[in-house]
Amino acid sequence: DPQQLELATSGKRKLRRFIVIDEVVDKLYGSKVRKYFEENKVQHKILALPTTEETKSMDLVLNILQEVQNFSIDRRTEPIIAIGGGVCLDIVGLAASLYRRRTPYIRVPTTLLSYVDASVGAKNGVNFLQCKNKLGGYTPPVASFLDRSFIQSIPRRHISNGVGEILKMALMKHKGLFDLLKTHGKYLLDTKFQSYSGSADHGDAALQTTRIAIETMLEELAPNLWEDDLDRLVDFGHLISPELEMRVLPSLMHGEAVNIDMAFMTYVAYTRGLITAEEKEQIIQCMRGLELPVWHSGCSWPLIKRALMERLKHSGGQPRMPLPTGLGVAEIFNDTSEETLERAYKLWVRD
Repeated sequence: DPQQLELATSGKRKLRRFIVIDEVVDKLYGSKVRKYFEENKVQHKILALPTTEETKSMDLVLNILQEVQNFSIDRRTEPIIAIGGGVCLDIVGLAASLYRRRTPYIRVPTTLLSYVDASVGAKNGVNFLQCKNKLGGYTPPVASFLDRSFIQSIPRRHISNGVGEILKMALMKHKGLFDLLKTHGKYLLDTKFQSYSGSADHGDAALQTTRIAIETMLEELAPNLWEDDLDRLVDFGHLISPELEMRVLPSLMHGEAVNIDMAFMTYVAYTRGLITAEEKEQIIQCMRGLELPVWHSGCSWPLIKRALMERLKHSGGQPRMPLPTGLGVAEIFNDTSEETLERAYKLWVRD
């Protein structure tokens, strides 16, 4: 809106911003963020919060909204800014969507997982009754600001956790991305996804992998932003993992739980004859190379059955099971028998 832009930039009106930042990120970058707003003469309120799966609740959303109300923002010209990992972006997105029916917000992801996953799309939400993201909505941000330098300060396990979602897109849609991860996986973990001019042997593997992951994610999400079509390749790794993740909190991170789900589903694809034994081994070895778990004792046969029953409830009575049919290609199946699933499970546990 040219009039609003004129008002915002004319100096007649003081710029104001409300920022929610994860408390760990605040310890690392809070002083830089404050300095930025001070130097740009932006009146601001920074709310640092513990944003973890355990605190991802309506209580935290209401806490944010109370502070937003006290700060008194203009919902048309003063977007709320969320700086943190996926949980922080989810919580703030829900808070913004509820305040005055919809207040614009900006996502600034600070972990690899949120960089390639939560930064894209419209979903937001919180956990409820020990179910993952049971309350939420679809309100896309007005912008996502992507800066890989944040990833330098996160632990190696967290980076590996983020690679789980990149691998998901590789297995579903992009053989080239799979090859990049297979070839450069250790290097990407060692260099924390930073770009270095002296890394000729690896090209700019960090830029390539993150760009392809985001582009393939956008290809899948953009035409179906509100999930009117329930057949979604991006659900690969998300059939069993929500149940597993919530059951074993906090021992598994999101990307790790997703990878365990993907490992099991790789065995399902193999048992169905959709992929060869060699392709199955390539996928599992790639996962190991990326330092992702390929099995967890909490992922029992009863849990898998329960998770798939829950899936049926929320996907129109069909399992809508995305499975690889090769490396970088996939289809959605509704006809996998319980016998096939059980055979795949036994083989997976044995291996």
